Amino acid sequence: SQVSLEEESQNPPAVGHWKPLMPSKGDKEEPEGGCQDAGGVHEAQSTEQLDVSRLRSSSVEIREKGSEFLRDELHKAQKELKLKDKECERLSKVREQLEQELEELTASLFEEAHKMVREANTKQAAAEKQLREARGKIDMLQAEVTALKTLVITSTPSSPNRELHPQLQSPSKGGFRKGHGRNKSTSSAMVSAASQNVAPEPVSRECREVDSILFAEFQAWKESPTLDKSCSFLDRIYREDVGPCLDFTKQELSELVRVAVEQNTLTIEPVASQAVPVGKVAAEECGGPKKCALSGLPRTCKHRIMLGDSGNYYYISPSCRARITAVCNFFTYIRYIQQGLVRQDVELMYWEVMRLRREMSLAKLGFYPSEM
Repeated sequence: SQVSLEEESQNPPAVGHWKPLMPSKGDKEEPEGGCQDAGGVHEAQSTEQLDVSRLRSSSVEIREKGSEFLRDELHKAQKELKLKDKECERLSKVREQLEQELEELTASLFEEAHKMVREANTKQAAAEKQLREARGKIDMLQAEVTALKTLVITSTPSSPNRELHPQLQSPSKGGFRKGHGRNKSTSSAMVSAASQNVAPEPVSRECREVDSILFAEFQAWKESPTLDKSCSFLDRIYREDVGPCLDFTKQELSELVRVAVEQNTLTIEPVASQAVPVGKVAAEECGGPKKCALSGLPRTCKHRIMLGDSGNYYYISPSCRARITAVCNFFTYIRYIQQGLVRQDVELMYWEVMRLRREMSLAKLGFYPSEM
């Protein structure tokens, strides 16, 4: 009993004593003396072992609950990790697909860009070739127009260009020596008479003065050339020259002729140059070789006109042809100016327009060359 007390004093219990709620049956009567001491020691040991077993059971229970919680957390983390792996795999596939599409798009864009560059180079080369050809044609036309205008401008009634009018060439010195032989006195008399007849009379130099109003109107039109007759320059010429020049007896046909001249679709051709079947002449042509379709007067008609592509021909007299030709020459010249084919000083162009207006004035008054 002493040993047990010493052990009990040396090893105090970790937890307080647990006292039983109900005393056991053996505890009803307390033994006397040593029996009582032995029973107390035995009871203390059993209480201590019960406390230790309870502590062990509680620690085991806590350990099991902790491990179960950790297993649940680990399982959740593994599930989340699997989901993350699947998401990463899906995003990787999307990235690869996008990279492939980007490469294909880049390649197609480069190919399309190279194709467009090749087409642009081809078109540029063709355009440059056409430009060179057009410039060559323009230079050639300008040279021809310049040459023609030089010949036309240098030919005036006061000083006609003899290259354009060969009938004005003076007869050669030996022209009167041909034919039958005559005596010297008669031949010399004929030559002297002929020389007196063909000797040119001194012609006074033509004086010109620019009308300020007409020149101002022409300059304003020259800044922005147009064929619209609403501008002051063309409106004046329509009223003073074109209208009266194309005003014939047959009003309906005159209007058609005026429209054809404005649209540059009128054709004039000699009658004797092309033979027309009799049926076609009777069915489609107006007038005839002995009657003018515009004036309605009996005249010898050496030319005929066609309006556009109608196929209908109209015989015209020399006077009507001169009037139509004068108007056509005027429109041709102003079209050249509008297209930039005339490269002269403004004053020279103005005087050429005035010359063409004079031709229209003379034609509407009935003056025309004999070769008409």
